[in-house]
Amino acid sequence: MKRIRNLFFLFTVFMSVFTCVANAQNRAEAIRANYTKFEYKIPMRDGVKLFTAVYTPTDISKTYPFLLLRTPYSVGPYGANLYKGELGPSEQFEKDGYIFVYQDVRGRYMSEGQFDNMRPHITNKNSEKDVDESADTYDTIEWLLNHVENHNGKVGLWGISYPGFYSSAGMIDSHPALKAVSPQAPIADWFWDDFHRHGALALSMTFNFFSTFGKKREEPTTISAEGYEFSTPDGYQFFLDLGPLSNINEHHFKQEIEFWNQIVEHPNYDEFWQSRNILPHLNNVKAAVMTVGGWFDTEDLYGPLKTYHSVEEKNPGIANVLVMGPWHHGGWLRGEGKSLGDADFGFKTALYFQEHVILKFFNHFLKEEQGNFDFPEAFVFETGANRWRRFDAWPPATAERKKFYFHDHGVLSLDEIQDINTAFDEYISDPNKPAPYTKEINTRWTINYMAEDQRFAARRPDVLVYQTEVLTDDLTLAGPLQAHLHVSTTGTDSDWIVKLIDVYPGETPDGAIDKNHGAQQMLVRAEPFRGRFRESYEHPRPFIPNEVTLVAYELQDVFHTFKRGHRIMIQIQSTWFPFIDRNPQTYTPNIYKAKDEDFITVMNRVYRSNEWPSWIEVGVLE
Repeated sequence: MKRIRNLFFLFTVFMSVFTCVANAQNRAEAIRANYTKFEYKIPMRDGVKLFTAVYTPTDISKTYPFLLLRTPYSVGPYGANLYKGELGPSEQFEKDGYIFVYQDVRGRYMSEGQFDNMRPHITNKNSEKDVDESADTYDTIEWLLNHVENHNGKVGLWGISYPGFYSSAGMIDSHPALKAVSPQAPIADWFWDDFHRHGALALSMTFNFFSTFGKKREEPTTISAEGYEFSTPDGYQFFLDLGPLSNINEHHFKQEIEFWNQIVEHPNYDEFWQSRNILPHLNNVKAAVMTVGGWFDTEDLYGPLKTYHSVEEKNPGIANVLVMGPWHHGGWLRGEGKSLGDADFGFKTALYFQEHVILKFFNHFLKEEQGNFDFPEAFVFETGANRWRRFDAWPPATAERKKFYFHDHGVLSLDEIQDINTAFDEYISDPNKPAPYTKEINTRWTINYMAEDQRFAARRPDVLVYQTEVLTDDLTLAGPLQAHLHVSTTGTDSDWIVKLIDVYPGETPDGAIDKNHGAQQMLVRAEPFRGRFRESYEHPRPFIPNEVTLVAYELQDVFHTFKRGHRIMIQIQSTWFPFIDRNPQTYTPNIYKAKDEDFITVMNRVYRSNEWPSWIEVGVLE
């Protein structure tokens, strides 16, 4: 019987793979049959030419809107006779008919010019030499309107992650023909997105990305740089053996990765990082905007939430929509969106988004025949309850801010602390034995950790645990999550990681042992904070050993329902490795140049008295 089951499983897997291959082949053939590809080198205002691939419908009986994506990741395959296997955000876009445009941004792959990571926006452009991504987008749209036939005069712009940043930049001082923009998981500010979290370095992510992406391009090319070859599958051990961050250049990058060198020289939030923050510049946006993000996006959760709010604040009167689903990075277009790690969302949320959200957005604003646009201000997925919700604002106006206090015996409660005596919980933080951020053995960052069972961490002596009593009613948390911690350390620097966790009951409602989720501690939100930045990200300060200090910061938004019978848990720790680099716990002016002897073991305390309370604050939705 077991052999039959195994054979059936293998047959199922085979048929699934076969079906996927067949569908991909049919889709590629449909694109060739219905689209003609052209390649252009579009001149910008300073004379630099950007390589652009354009796919136009072969049916010229009607006109079509443009759908533009600008990317640093290649528009390949290169050659007029070589076609992409998919166009646009989903297959339905191909069937509906668009003029699909893909462009290598300045300095990448086949485009001319010099590449600049998160190229700073120029507010006042005084000459043709003042170029940025907004100008390059404007010039590209103008050229397309004048040189590509059979269009209806309307342009849409979209992209995920880094292309999401180019979408955000491209809608600043919008070209009159730009009618709809969808920044998806857009990078906004690299001191919080992707490679940092409140100034703490996202080590494994940064190392993996720039070891490939950061390699210098000598001249236009169609060839991608080779990825880094790890000598082990165990990323935790690899990065632990790496030692101080200064060893990255000495043993691996060899001074050849320019942006890594820039990171090393700019450990604080100085002009280098501030100039690469796109949020203050999202002005004069005339197009409709739909910003998309995922609640479980390990790379860019800050970006979509802050982009939406910045557009809303600076551009009153335009259609501005926020869509947040239960997805990992780009998961709304890369998979079905039914589950992630230890979380199950009940249905194929990504397919719903593709068919009923993003297609409807672009069709409405770029194709006049598509009728009314009836989307709310915020269309967000409520995890835990597993349903889509519609709100007139985000966060919901009806959410009441409440504080969950840390009490003795690991209790988390809405009751304020009455104890006037000094009370605290403490743990030893050893940077040479850092707490792992995941159970997975992987050299890259894992997409599953954002919804991973945290029992492996709760059992460590260097992790504090606070939890509520069993909930007698459903409790929905909505909006920004704020940490307010009174802490001390025996060292002069330390990190503070706060995790919000949904604790499942051990039994099913009928009293049986829950074999699927019993006693699971599902991660809902987590965020590290580099303690030196507690007063200023520009001007860090060391801790005074053993002095009680306030560390307060935002963990990003949540929208999660803790079901009746569950508990709300908070975990606090000081290492989260190798997702976040090790803080040596000895203050050094530049943490990237810390030495072996700077790494020390410290005793950290979290206080919970009337004088020095610690709490988590979040909106509660009735």
